[in-house]
Amino acid sequence: MRKSRLNLFRSTSMLISVLGVIVIIIMVVAAAYVGFSVVSSSLTGGISSGTQYDELATLKSNCSSLEAQFNITGTKIYAMQNITLEREFVNAQVELIKVQNDLDSVESALASGQPASEVDKRIQQSKEDLKIAQQAYNSLSVK
Repeated sequence: MRKSRLNLFRSTSMLISVLGVIVIIIMVVAAAYVGFSVVSSSLTGGISSGTQYDELATLKSNCSSLEAQFNITGTKIYAMQNITLEREFVNAQVELIKVQNDLDSVESALASGQPASEVDKRIQQSKEDLKIAQQAYNSLSVK
């Protein structure tokens, strides 16, 4: 009787030990998977945000060039003292201000760690508004 209890105790403790080892192995595998996923997504996010920073820099450069053109043209227009031309110029300049606001929005999204899809959406909006501002500048009758 004593032997059977002893064997039962050994069997039970051995079963508990084996289950403990299995649980530990499962936890290690799960932790490794989660760790790999986090590292993988952060690397991928870093790559896309690097490209997004490059696009932002290009857009800012294009916007600065367009702003310089606006400044030169604005000086000419205001020297003419023609209210119609001044209104036309101000309307075109509003489009440039939209672009500058868009670029601030992109920069903010990047700084706050917004998802890449959101940053891409804002970059696309900036590109479209930059085209509109360029067209508005090109449509000015005095340049």
